[in-house]
Amino acid sequence: MPTDEDVTIGKLLLAEYDRLKEEQKTRIGFRDNLLYVTLAVMVTILIGAAQTDQPAVLLALPAATFILGWTYLVNDQKISAIGSYVRTDLGVRLGALAGRRENPFEWETVHRRDARRVQRKIIQCAVDLTAFGAVPLAFLVTFWISRTGTALTIAASVLETLAIAVLTTQIVLYAETRPELPAPGPI
Repeated sequence: MPTDEDVTIGKLLLAEYDRLKEEQKTRIGFRDNLLYVTLAVMVTILIGAAQTDQPAVLLALPAATFILGWTYLVNDQKISAIGSYVRTDLGVRLGALAGRRENPFEWETVHRRDARRVQRKIIQCAVDLTAFGAVPLAFLVTFWISRTGTALTIAASVLETLAIAVLTTQIVLYAETRPELPAPGPI
């Protein structure tokens, strides 16, 4: 049975930090691989449409990229949420326990104040919008231009267009393209 000396708030908070950073690392790897999977899906569907000469096959891409894009976005948001929690809550509580006024996890805030961070976030947003928005829309336009759709495939293409619009809107809303404010000085 643990004693009071074995379990302290500080040890619990450090254990929480370790678990959160492990989850964040896992989510980053998964999120980044989703872009590669999306590219592979795009090529596969494009080849399938070309080999079958069936433009309706192109409709598989917007559905697939919506699912992959949504999963990408959710993981990206969780990665950011973990960082925010460490910066604004967990680190502050650990700092207070250690008798410090600042967050002991300085990297959690320092890397966000990089002069090119906003530029990188805007470029990443453009990459995300291209992969999960522009390419699926190009496939939809190609399908519409083919004029081979049935009522069902045309209805599906309209629903996919709406889904891609929702996803791209969410990508922009979660992009974090505003500059990070400098950390306040010691109190």
